[in-house]
Amino acid sequence: MKLQTQRGKWQAASGTKMRRTQSGISCHPSPVTRHAAFTLIELVLVLALLVVITSLAAPAMANFIRGRALDSEARRLFSLTHAAQSRAVSEGMPMVLWVDQKQGTYGFEAETSNKKTGDPKADTFTLDATLQIAVMNLGRSAPTTFNNLPAIRFLADGTVDENSPQTIQLTDSGGVSRWLIESRNQTGYEISYTQQ
Repeated sequence: MKLQTQRGKWQAASGTKMRRTQSGISCHPSPVTRHAAFTLIELVLVLALLVVITSLAAPAMANFIRGRALDSEARRLFSLTHAAQSRAVSEGMPMVLWVDQKQGTYGFEAETSNKKTGDPKADTFTLDATLQIAVMNLGRSAPTTFNNLPAIRFLADGTVDENSPQTIQLTDSGGVSRWLIESRNQTGYEISYTQQ
């Protein structure tokens, strides 16, 4: 404890006052200071205000989270088209990206995979429970299928087969949609926020 002198008094740096007396130095604690605090009523009012704000923000947050699930699924499907296209070019054989609308699944594999062993590099994905997927051919007479499911077929040169679906639609429970649309030059697909 550091002592300081001030007008004949000894004072400790910690707030304890020390005085010089005839018998030596005596210590007297300084008066107790009151600290400001919240009352119970103030705390209850703050909690009530937080409940009101949370109840107003909850629906907006739910829509935000639902929108993120839709966008995330659209990006995953878009990435899968790139993976299938790259694999078709690198392996020199057609790849198909199939969509099972009823089960809410999709995936890709080699078109000519061995029926007994299957394609060891095949991928399958399941949609988020709040989403639905739909394949739209838009006037194509003989759509491409794989195991009786609609499919996008990527040829060995990386182009999209002319009978492949032009559009795949993802829709969330709120009716908001994202579309995976075939590019005009049939070299791939792109994500659209409006139906074209």
